[in-house]
Amino acid sequence: MSEIAIIGAGAWGTALSIVLGRSGRHRIRLWAHEKEVCESIAPHRVNEKFLPGQHIPECVTPCNDFVQALAGAAIVVSVMPSQHCRHLFQQMRPHLRAETMIVSATKGLEENSLLRMTEVIAQVVRGNDLPAPRIGALSGPSFALEAARGDPTAITIASHDSQLARTVQQEFSNASFRVYTNEDPIGVELGGALKNTIAIAAGICAGLGLGHNSVAALITRGLAEMTRLVVACGGKAETMAGLAGLGDLVLTCTGGLSRNRSVGVELGRGRHLPEILAGMHGMVAEGIFTTTAAVGLAHTRGVEMPITEQMYAILHDRKDPREAISELMARSSKSEMSRM
Repeated sequence: MSEIAIIGAGAWGTALSIVLGRSGRHRIRLWAHEKEVCESIAPHRVNEKFLPGQHIPECVTPCNDFVQALAGAAIVVSVMPSQHCRHLFQQMRPHLRAETMIVSATKGLEENSLLRMTEVIAQVVRGNDLPAPRIGALSGPSFALEAARGDPTAITIASHDSQLARTVQQEFSNASFRVYTNEDPIGVELGGALKNTIAIAAGICAGLGLGHNSVAALITRGLAEMTRLVVACGGKAETMAGLAGLGDLVLTCTGGLSRNRSVGVELGRGRHLPEILAGMHGMVAEGIFTTTAAVGLAHTRGVEMPITEQMYAILHDRKDPREAISELMARSSKSEMSRM
């Protein structure tokens, strides 16, 4: 049996432990920051805080200690909030082996550095005099609850290390969880992060009572600006037509389980961001941080991202959502194929 450590016992980390546990081929250690999560899983086999109602297999051992979590792990799956990634890997670094495969399943960007999660991880791990880590990015349209209950789900693992990608594909795939491989970690990671900002915008449309026309236009033009930034950063445009691009964008913009969309809905109804966040009870909407990083990244690359820029103004400058939509609709006319 293979040893897998999952670092982060939020909804998605817990769901991945359930998905991996179904095969019976793995021993899984699920590291949780919150001791009450371990205390819920160990006796009751349920993460009541982040994924209630979903049974966690006996092969999943919850823990609150990195030494226990990482001991002997062939694969380490990183599922922590993006803004905690650097700090947690600094703590994990002494316990990582050079041959360990690291899989980042966090869909976000580091707000201050503008780095993708695999870049943050590589930067930290290299500081331990280890060679460049074996690392990949796992992304795609995947609500935690649906994956945990066994609904058919397809995602992608992207890495320049083809053996890592094949190993993750083999180890993670089962009858209801299909894993594709991809050689474009830049596109896969940016797609998974940037779609969260567009999902906030989609939620705003719903909160304002706008119809399907508005959301369809938003998804299409959102994908266009996501693709511009991906290409400017060295990723592939075709990745944005796949699971980590269009697939995840459609899911997050239209699905009721999306935390980012839910934040947008409340903004559209006139609530302010601090009030919304106070009611999320520890859950993280990555799009809030990603929007700031995306605006900064777009400026450094000379890419125009009008939807993302308007979302930043709504989130951080309390701009009226209706005014933001009016400005988007009033932009100068251009060809749909325009790169701006």
